[in-house]
Parts: sequence; C-alpha cells; structure tokens
Amino acid sequence: MSEQILAAHCSPTLAGIKTGNLFTCCIPEGKTLFSAIHRWNTLLNPKGVFILAFPCRADRAMIYVYRKSRLEKDLFSPETQLFLREFGYGQENNLPAILAKLAERLEKSSGFPHEIGLFLGYPLEDVKGFIANKGRNCKCTGYWKVYGDVGTAQNLFQKYRKCTDIYCRKLQEGTSILRLTVTA
Repeated sequence: MSEQILAAHCSPTLAGIKTGNLFTCCIPEGKTLFSAIHRWNTLLNPKGVFILAFPCRADRAMIYVYRKSRLEKDLFSPETQLFLREFGYGQENNLPAILAKLAERLEKSSGFPHEIGLFLGYPLEDVKGFIANKGRNCKCTGYWKVYGDVGTAQNLFQKYRKCTDIYCRKLQEGTSILRLTVTA
C-alpha cells in the first residue's frame, strides 16, 4: 500500500478533519498488503491513525483508516450507542469489540452494513435517513447521501476535496505521508 494510495483515499483522515476512510485494495501474492499495514501502523499509530484490513474476497480487502480518538467520540455518544444496538453491537464502550462486530457484519452481509457510515464520520441523521429511505430521496450527494444539514455537508465535502488535492500535490512535490499526517 503506497503513499499515493493513502493520499488519494485517506487525506482527510490523515489531516485530522475526518473520522475515517474506507477503500478496497488488492491483496498481492505473498500477503504483502498485511505487512504494509503493519508497517504503516507502526509509523502512524503514534499520530493517532490506525489501519485495519477487512477481507471481502479472496484477492481483495477493504482497508479502513481511522482516527481512534474521533471514532471513540463518534461511536460512544448515547444516541449512537442506542442506534448501533439495533444492529447487534454490544453496550460496552470497547472499541476493539465494536470493530470486531463491524468486521463480522461485513463478512456476513450480502450487501453492505449501512451503519458503517458512522465509522466514517457521517452524521447519524444521514445514516438513519439512508437506511429509512433505502438510499433514495436524499437532499444531496457527495461523500455520502445527505438527509439532514445540506450546508454543513457541502462545506465538509469541499473541505475533503481540497485536503485531498493538497495532500496529493504535496506528495508529488516530495513531502512524505508521515510528514503530512497530523498528530492528534
């Protein structure tokens, strides 16, 4: 997993302005993806960034890059905890257990568990709206489908695009992802 892939898919998380990003990646022969994830975790964990791989097929994995402190804040609110219980998540404020449950739901789901939006920093109102409307009738679309505050969402979408553009340009100019990653 290269710096270019991280910049293209995860810049807002690396910059500390988004909870998490998720993208699909090929698992090269020899499982070098997992050694790359271990190497990136060694470098990025001290900055508050963590990377997990959720297998989705024999040759592909979903890579989840997240800010641990933001994720805990997002997931451990009483309203979010109540919502997650509807999908089988436990009552404990235990991030490893919650992430293990997400991995289980990803593995067993024929579709995509829509509560994953909460793990990416999407507003609870929008995740609920997406589920209730089966992905239809949204007010606008960007990084996610918006059912709540359009103005705030559009500002975030613009911020995420600008961040990704800056990170990709800085990377091309020779600045490393490690140097670009904000410590939180």
